[in-house]
Amino acid sequence: MLAELLALEKIIEQGGARLDVQVVRTVSLASGQRFPVYAIGVGNPAPDAPAVGFFGGVHGLERIGAEVVIAYLQNVVMRLQWDTTLHQQLEQVRLVFMPIVNPGGMWAATRANPRGVDLMRNAPVDAVDPVPPGIGGQRLSDRLPWYRGRQGEPMEEESQALCEVVQEQLLPRPFSIALDCHSGFGVKDRLWFPYAHTRKPIPHLAELHALQEIYLQAHSHHQYVFEPQSAQYLAHGDLWDHLYLQACQTVPAHTFLPLTLEMGSWLWVKKNPRQLFSRNGIFNPLINHRQQRVLRRHLSLLDFLARAACSHELWVPPPEQRAQRRADALAAWY
Repeated sequence: MLAELLALEKIIEQGGARLDVQVVRTVSLASGQRFPVYAIGVGNPAPDAPAVGFFGGVHGLERIGAEVVIAYLQNVVMRLQWDTTLHQQLEQVRLVFMPIVNPGGMWAATRANPRGVDLMRNAPVDAVDPVPPGIGGQRLSDRLPWYRGRQGEPMEEESQALCEVVQEQLLPRPFSIALDCHSGFGVKDRLWFPYAHTRKPIPHLAELHALQEIYLQAHSHHQYVFEPQSAQYLAHGDLWDHLYLQACQTVPAHTFLPLTLEMGSWLWVKKNPRQLFSRNGIFNPLINHRQQRVLRRHLSLLDFLARAACSHELWVPPPEQRAQRRADALAAWY
């Protein structure tokens, strides 16, 4: 059994009736093992309440992403027993957790799912600008990394599960944020926002710039680089591009801000070069005290996003300020 899945199920048991728990998919492996894909909700279920979705484990090798989301869920569940301010907050916001999107890939210690498909290259979105060879997504073979799946086939079960949770629990709301936790790029922790399929700026630059500003005001010594993913590389099939485009087309009056936390795992390798000889070590901190430090440092970000969504009416730019905000964002990021 997956250690992360056991930890998640223990937290679900501790949360009891306070949590809305759903098994959105059951993933079967060739060996006969079966793993549930959980979605857990807590807080105000009203469709007009703002929401934040926390996602992890999309890439099976990147266990630390799932562990960050599980750690924050545990934080919330334990505080429900005594924290009246949390109860007041949850009267105004909905929190959605999907910590282990790809349990089969996590079990096999592979980036892809058990069918060899990279879920973050699996959406029906083709890049309109050139992508780097390989890393941008390919359809040649599932034996090569960054495989998108066969042309014209439905998205993988895990991809569909993530999309269904976002479509049902985030997009119908007037305001929502998603945070997808990954690792493996560079020595700095980065917060990426769409697009990945083009260098064109997204429509909600003003809101993202305002979100960055209130974060900087509250956390002046933070370690994150805020930027569009296109500042680093472009890719086909990005799930968040797919969902963001869908949100803009179907509910243009709503605001959906998808973010990706890309933890800089090269720093862990730099501090412990022996991790280069371990497939897990390239993407995860293997030394216990370093893992604990990583979990601690990111929990404040997840808690900030929950608070920001709850209070979004106080910082989202009003219509008369959006043009200037967008101009400031273009100058900063493009």
